[in-house]
Amino acid sequence: MNVFMLAEISGELLVGLSIGLIIGAVLIIVIKAYTTKIQKATLEAEMTAMKTATEAEAQKIHAQAEAAAKSEYLKKREKFDQETAQTRKELRSEEKRLAKREDNIDQKMETLSSKERNLNTGEHALAEKEKGLVAKDRHFNDLIAQQKSQLMKVANMSLEDAKQQLLQQVESDIEDDAARIIDQKLNETRETADEQAREVILQAIQRYASEYTAESTVSTVDIPSDDMKGRIIGREGRNIRAFEKATGVDVIVDDTPGVVVCSAFDPVRREIARRSLEKLIQDGRIHPTRIEEIVAGAQKEINKEISAAGKSAMLEANIRGLHPKLVDLLGRLQYRTSYGQNVLKHSIEVAYLSQIIAGQLGLSGEIARRAGILHDIGKAVDHEVEGGHPQIGADLLKRYGEKEAVINAAAAHHGDVEAATIYTPIVLAADAISASRPGARRESLERYVQRLEKLEGIATAFEGVKNAYAIQAGREVRVIVDPENVNDRLTQKIAHDIAKRIEEEMEYPGEVRVTLIREVRCVDYAK
Repeated sequence: MNVFMLAEISGELLVGLSIGLIIGAVLIIVIKAYTTKIQKATLEAEMTAMKTATEAEAQKIHAQAEAAAKSEYLKKREKFDQETAQTRKELRSEEKRLAKREDNIDQKMETLSSKERNLNTGEHALAEKEKGLVAKDRHFNDLIAQQKSQLMKVANMSLEDAKQQLLQQVESDIEDDAARIIDQKLNETRETADEQAREVILQAIQRYASEYTAESTVSTVDIPSDDMKGRIIGREGRNIRAFEKATGVDVIVDDTPGVVVCSAFDPVRREIARRSLEKLIQDGRIHPTRIEEIVAGAQKEINKEISAAGKSAMLEANIRGLHPKLVDLLGRLQYRTSYGQNVLKHSIEVAYLSQIIAGQLGLSGEIARRAGILHDIGKAVDHEVEGGHPQIGADLLKRYGEKEAVINAAAAHHGDVEAATIYTPIVLAADAISASRPGARRESLERYVQRLEKLEGIATAFEGVKNAYAIQAGREVRVIVDPENVNDRLTQKIAHDIAKRIEEEMEYPGEVRVTLIREVRCVDYAK
């Protein structure tokens, strides 16, 4: 029993020990496997870290290599660009040098060609001269032969026959000289054509005449009584101040009975003021508000009349295609005067005179008319724009698309600018004709008579002059000399001296013709 129990216990111990061994072995295996797993995980982690570090190092090395390569590339590219630019610069320089050399070669070739042509021309001229010399030599030989023949004839002639032949020869030579002088004078006359130009101007003057109006810088308005002056002035002058502010004119209320004066440099404003004041006097209601209403209405009326006047002037001068603004400016010239001459009437007259002169010279009458009627267009705004009216007019015409001939005529019709077309001197002549005729401008009769008397006085101051008469409104002075004291040889000198004295002592538009007359009258009686 004990033995059996002991054996049983021993068997259990053995089983337990076996199981313990097995469990220990299993634990050892498990622990070893776990340890191995941990070591593997650690190794993998280390390998991953090493791989990451290696990759980072590789990327860094790659980035550094790439940066170095890029820097090297940029340096080489910059160097290449510099070398390319330098090469291009050298090529351009070489190209310019070659082009300049080519130009020089062309110039030399042209010079050589010119010299060759000159040589050919010179050779031709020399050949012609040689031919001429041969012909002259032949002619001289013929003359010598003729002279020898004539001498042989003269040797056998009588005195009377020799005289007769000599007179015939002299007469023939004189006729040849006279014909040559006449031909020379005719050529000079054709070249100068002064007389023909004067005839053209005289015909233009005779073919056109126009009415002239004289206006002043003040307009008078009649009032029914002197009490109206007080109403025009208003309480403490408020009415007259409002009127002057609205119209831009000066109102003169003085002691002159039955009259109030509107004064202004601008004729359009002056006309608006005159009409407005007349309407206010008729209406009787004179106060600032009513003044503004009346002035606004008068201004509209004047604007309509200006437009109508411009269109009427276009129709009268047969002008087409004028810019509407230029039409209005042309109409404003109706209220503008120059030395008392109405500028619109003057412009229409210049247009017709320019057309007549241009027609006789074979030029375009349409362009001449257009240049003539627009030559003084600057006077419509010369009180508003700084500068002379020729330049103002030229700027306006250029702005509204007029032709160069019309623009130049406006700019140069007073000689401030050089004439660039043939129509400019035509307009200048027509302008002088229109302005210089007596009565055209408000030149006092006293000044006109003084100018004529001075002309006659200059002529009669010369020794040998009997009488002198200024005719054609001072455009000509006819001088009669004493035939006993002045011979034909002195007449031309006296006429020239009188003309020079007139140029030195007088101012006049155009020219003054000096005609000197020497007349010898012989009277006898038959008994």
